[in-house]
Amino acid sequence: MNKAVVAAVAFAGGVIAAAGGWWLWPPTAAEPSAAALMDAVMWNREPVGGPFALVDHDGRLRTDADFRGKLLLIYFGYTYCTDICPTDLQAMTAAIDRLGPAGDAVQPLFITVDPEHDTPGTLRLYVALFHPRLVGLTGSARQVGAVARAYKVYAARNAQSKKSDPVIDHSGFVFLVGRDGKYLGFFPPGTPADRIVDGLRPQLAAAGR
Repeated sequence: MNKAVVAAVAFAGGVIAAAGGWWLWPPTAAEPSAAALMDAVMWNREPVGGPFALVDHDGRLRTDADFRGKLLLIYFGYTYCTDICPTDLQAMTAAIDRLGPAGDAVQPLFITVDPEHDTPGTLRLYVALFHPRLVGLTGSARQVGAVARAYKVYAARNAQSKKSDPVIDHSGFVFLVGRDGKYLGFFPPGTPADRIVDGLRPQLAAAGR
């Protein structure tokens, strides 16, 4: 997969490059803008990915090392996202099913960008709606923030949304990670299942050689 070749990119929750909001985790001294994070991913300008230690939807500590030997599809979102997150998760998990037995070598992960609300129990109910092997991951705000920064993910509570109905603006890439834990590339938001299958087949074939 060419890390630099991408179709038109959108963001869950709207055009976040111009949106104002509050970070969902303790910010660093110079938190990058949404546009800078998008450029880093789209044009492969900075390293993407890395190790993580989070809590899964059953309350167990999980690290990236637990998933060695499988291709990973990683999506960052939140459980009360009304349309973009469910659409992308459906495409991601449908792609795995369309691969048939070969799909067993692909592990889907959903990492919340709102650990304050997305507890393991909430995630357990949510991931079950999409796929029996989808693993939901959460943690403290600092833990989730560290993983999001590693993957160049933007996530901030939209300043224009109501407290009773918060909206989180976040980048919506599906990240592909190799069996060795190294970042391989990404699928843009809105990528249909068939296109994801097309991107996964070469990686599965290469692993089988």
